[in-house]
Amino acid sequence: MSFQMTINGRKVKANDGDTVLAVAERAGIHIPTLCDHKAVEPFGACRLCMVEVTKPSWDGWKGMMTACLYPAAPDLIVETNSKRVLHARRDILDLLLARCPESDLIQDLAAQHGVMQTSFVARDNPDLCILCGLCVRVCETAMTSAIATVSRGHERKIGTPWGGPPVDCIGCTSCAQVCPTGHITFEEDNGVRKIWQRDFEMVRCKSCDTPMMTVDERKHLIAKGNLDQSYFEECGSCKRQKAAEVFADVTLKTHPGFVPKQLGSVASVPLALMSGMTQRRSAK
Repeated sequence: MSFQMTINGRKVKANDGDTVLAVAERAGIHIPTLCDHKAVEPFGACRLCMVEVTKPSWDGWKGMMTACLYPAAPDLIVETNSKRVLHARRDILDLLLARCPESDLIQDLAAQHGVMQTSFVARDNPDLCILCGLCVRVCETAMTSAIATVSRGHERKIGTPWGGPPVDCIGCTSCAQVCPTGHITFEEDNGVRKIWQRDFEMVRCKSCDTPMMTVDERKHLIAKGNLDQSYFEECGSCKRQKAAEVFADVTLKTHPGFVPKQLGSVASVPLALMSGMTQRRSAK
């Protein structure tokens, strides 16, 4: 069921099950966030998406809520840039700047909100990890739960309980792909991927010899998806090229009288053919 709510004085459409953040994004209203990603469920770790909410029936009471978790509702009134919201957002960025003073992303966000330097004592030996938890959640959701949040307080970090390389890691780099600050890095050289202090042998495409994934990742996906190993013999680009060739061959056989003059690569044949056939049908 759809309904209307208000964001920054503007009426917007929402649906059952939407969060305030999702409604705002569809309406083109920006709410900053560091721990939200489409690949995982919302978690509310960074608190940067705090907004002020109220309803006409609440007799003037307003509350501060995380937009990524708070459910949209009929007649809900949301303010994303009120004085209270901006004050809270500046405090959060002030703390993040103390934790990760060398992060370009945190520096830019803080500067956008008028925080040019932290008012707190900067962390000793800082890194780029803001403890958003995205890496842990994507590993739990999609892969092997190889990493976790360990320790407490100022010693809290992402890693393994015993501090060594994660033995269950398959080198898929999902954690690095979702990391907003670039704290998690990896390297690939001569058919070997290095991440989390481990080396992983890469599987190469049998057609173009491009490294595709690690051997461990292939084993995991085969077991998880009950797939045949042959599915991972070629990269996506080569698969699309071969599919295009098959499609082009079938189309040319079924439409022998139609051959477009401009054909780039064989992969462009289907698009050219479909475009031409659409034009012919339109002309009838």
